[in-house]
Amino acid sequence: MGTPKVKASAGDRDGVAPRKRSATKALAAKDRPRTKAEQRAQSLEQILDAAEYLFSKNGFHGVTLRDVAARVGIHTTLLHYYFKDKANLFEAVFARRAGITSGRRMVALEDYEREAGDNPTVEGALHAFLDTDLDLYYQGGESWMNYAAFCARVSNTPEGAQLMDAYFDPVVLKLVEILKRALPDYSEEDIFWGYHFVTGALMNTLARTGRIDKVSGGLCHSDDFPAVRRRMARFMAAGFLSLKDS
Repeated sequence: MGTPKVKASAGDRDGVAPRKRSATKALAAKDRPRTKAEQRAQSLEQILDAAEYLFSKNGFHGVTLRDVAARVGIHTTLLHYYFKDKANLFEAVFARRAGITSGRRMVALEDYEREAGDNPTVEGALHAFLDTDLDLYYQGGESWMNYAAFCARVSNTPEGAQLMDAYFDPVVLKLVEILKRALPDYSEEDIFWGYHFVTGALMNTLARTGRIDKVSGGLCHSDDFPAVRRRMARFMAAGFLSLKDS
């Protein structure tokens, strides 16, 4: 008996199986010339990545547009095509990820506030504020770790502080609002000082200077954000509570 003939499906009628057709389409899309919009987007990302890395290492005043162009492998005239000057590039680097990190922390704080109801705790609020940020940087890979170091380096400069105010004040004030409810018998002054100490420790962590590696003899590592995450909120919460007698 001969092998029965199987009627070809719609996807097979041109002799190509559906899965192979999909792969063929994907390859065709990959090989097609990029549009001008796609080329522009790719160029911008390369420039912002290069500038982010350089600013994270050398700060605003330690980087020139020529340095950025050299790292990307382009002429400085192309940088001027996209960015008016170095200050404009610096702000673009800051803004590219600032909305993401501040947005995630705001959501985490609002979720915690809703879950905690009338009984928020200092440690709970700090976990929402700190853990969300540490996870984003660590899980985001090298680019996000570069941005963390960039923020840490520029946060105490006039250029960076101004952008910190613009992009991060709302989420900071949300944290303070929850802390006030968690610590009704504490002065606002103590709560703001407590936040100041928290953000100082956070920025020192994000900077990844390697100091902790050396002083601990290799026991601790400055890029070990999961280790920081396990300890920081609990440690800082104890600091807040100790301010009651100040």
